[in-house]
Amino acid sequence: MQDTRSAPWLDALTTAVGPVIWGSTYIVTTELLPPDRPFTAALLRTLPAGLLLVLWCRRWPAWGDWTGWRRLVVLAALNIGVFQALLFVAAYRLPGGVAAVVGAIGPLVVMGLSWAMDHRRPPAVALAAGALGVLGMAALLLSPGARWDMVGVAAALVGTLCMAAGTFWSRRWRSDLPVLAFTGWQLLAGGIMLAPVAWLVDPPLPPLTAANVAGYVYLSVAGALLAYALWFRGIARLPSVAVSSLGLLSPVTAVVLGWALLGQSMRGISLVGMLVVLGSILAVQWAMSRPAAA
Repeated sequence: MQDTRSAPWLDALTTAVGPVIWGSTYIVTTELLPPDRPFTAALLRTLPAGLLLVLWCRRWPAWGDWTGWRRLVVLAALNIGVFQALLFVAAYRLPGGVAAVVGAIGPLVVMGLSWAMDHRRPPAVALAAGALGVLGMAALLLSPGARWDMVGVAAALVGTLCMAAGTFWSRRWRSDLPVLAFTGWQLLAGGIMLAPVAWLVDPPLPPLTAANVAGYVYLSVAGALLAYALWFRGIARLPSVAVSSLGLLSPVTAVVLGWALLGQSMRGISLVGMLVVLGSILAVQWAMSRPAAA
């Protein structure tokens, strides 16, 4: 007989692939994409992936279910449209470390929503681990000379709140659509929301190089289609707090990629911070996998 106790950890490992892929967003944005076009980057990341998934799955939401459509639009705005736009604004305006420290409050926001809306008090271990995750992220990524661009900080903060709310409400408003179709419709709707903003705000794209094209294709296929499909699969199978804590793997991955590919240094305190963040993620997964938190 299969040991069902291992299933949450297997689901967590599968879901973790999404944030690991997202951790490459900063390096791809800075090294491969044309500068100063955050909304275009968000659009080209989401809309093609959404179209591919919708055409592949050929599953439509129930047309007469207006409540379902309204929920889908809200989730698409939170998880895709608003979040992706603000993510790239922060990526262009902030060092990755500052944006990641702001984003580390996401698990605590989801815990607060679960407590307020579902009357589920998070386990003390999860609360403590979430707070340690923020401290670990600060130790890992902040430097004494970190640049605090206030527009970028505001974008990172509001984006974090949107993603946390989207993670919570995606589980609360479970859809009858298969995960791939649910992912595709959110990406498609979010991309449609981004299209007029990209058209009105960003300058036109220059002639694209091979590196530019490769960056946009990677962000769409891996960073949207694959990563979001795994993320929403995890939301359907795991507590929202557990899923949200896995998002901390994104900045950890960004640091490792910066060290491996760009020669960025890692101080001793950074290594300690990384261990604290990883310990925080494991502690939240353990706390939320117990029967009382299921």
